[in-house]
Amino acid sequence: MAVPKRKTSKSKSSSRKAQNTKKPISRASSCSQCGAPQLSHRACPSCGYYNGRQVLTVAGDE
Repeated sequence: MAVPKRKTSKSKSSSRKAQNTKKPISRASSCSQCGAPQLSHRACPSCGYYNGRQVLTVAGDE
């Protein structure tokens, strides 16, 4: 079994553990049709448009 030759320093172990922190989701963009916030690569939940065409019918959209 391999044994470390030297003790791992605090800065070395801290910088390695810093990669495991949670990062904020920055995928929200605005809809080009109505301007409401929406997740990318998904149809807009407020107007039903995706990529310039309507793909969903929304209940209050009449």
